Amino acid sequence: MELADLKVGEKAQIVGYKVTNESYLKKILSMGLTNGAEIKVVKVGPLGDPIEIEIRGFKLSLRKKEAEILKLRRIT
Repeated sequence: MELADLKVGEKAQIVGYKVTNESYLKKILSMGLTNGAEIKVVKVGPLGDPIEIEIRGFKLSLRKKEAEILKLRRIT
C-alpha cells in the first residue's frame, strides 16, 4: 500500500521501496524513512497533499509524489 492510502491517525510500517534512482532513495533514507520504521499519519493537506507523518518522534511532511517510493503495511 502507499502513504496516500492511509487516513489521519492510521499507522503503517515501511516494508520496502519501489524502484527509483539511487540518489532519491538515499535522500528518503537520510530522512529516517528506513525499512521497518513505523509511521503515523498526522495531517493531510488540502486536496490530499502534502501528508504530514510522525516517524521516530518527529514530524515530516511529504508530497504524494515523494511518498510513492514507500511500500507500507498497515498496522492495526
